[in-house]
Amino acid sequence: MLIHPQFDPVAIWLGPLPIRWYGLMYLLAFAQFILLGRYRIKTRPSIMSAEQLDDLLFYGMLGVILGGRLGQVLFYEPGYYFSHPLEIIAVWKGGMSFHGGFLGVVIALGLWAKKQNLNWLAVTDFVAPLVPLGLAAGRVGNFINGELWGRVADANLPWAMVFPQAGDLQPRHPSQLYHVGLEGIALFLILWLYAGKNRPRGALTGAGLVGYGCFRFITEYFREPDAGIFGQSYTISMGQWLSLPMIAVGILLLVLAYRKRT
Repeated sequence: MLIHPQFDPVAIWLGPLPIRWYGLMYLLAFAQFILLGRYRIKTRPSIMSAEQLDDLLFYGMLGVILGGRLGQVLFYEPGYYFSHPLEIIAVWKGGMSFHGGFLGVVIALGLWAKKQNLNWLAVTDFVAPLVPLGLAAGRVGNFINGELWGRVADANLPWAMVFPQAGDLQPRHPSQLYHVGLEGIALFLILWLYAGKNRPRGALTGAGLVGYGCFRFITEYFREPDAGIFGQSYTISMGQWLSLPMIAVGILLLVLAYRKRT
């Protein structure tokens, strides 16, 4: 069995200021968004300029951070955070819900699109292929922190790993890395290739929702389920419940997109 390396969560110290790996992963996610976005603007007809992309990133950052944190508070740990309200702002300690961050970004993109007089679905279609590698970076941050570990695994599994933070020293799935592989790298390749040709408006957004929802539903079977507002379930976890509406909306967008084009 492997043992989690127990990385120091602080990457470097700038005097008295700690720079944490988790924060650096978010910085990496935002950086790859800009680089990939500018590449798309240069190589394909685009609805926005590089300057507008920078402005869009600012809105997206606010949506990710505020939505992700509020999602963690409301969907997963309302009892704890309502008892410790000051902990809500301690984002540097980790604890960000993807589904909350997703809703935050949806709202932020809507506000930005209205400000720029752009079609909202056209904006989300542009953004969809730029997101998965950022998600992968966030999951790498989770692995470094030794959090969000997987369910108990067969000790004979070559990559089964003991996470001391779990408190039981049992071999577990390194589910953070499963997230990296499916929701990050695999989803990026699918959406990037799919975006290589002109698609009807809303199709890329729909494909992104379906792809993420399905991959997340799969990876949740290997991840130790969070308690969530419905309690802790090993049958259908909170992450899986929240993925189902994404899949449904994604399918609807794909159907409407191709029906409208026809």
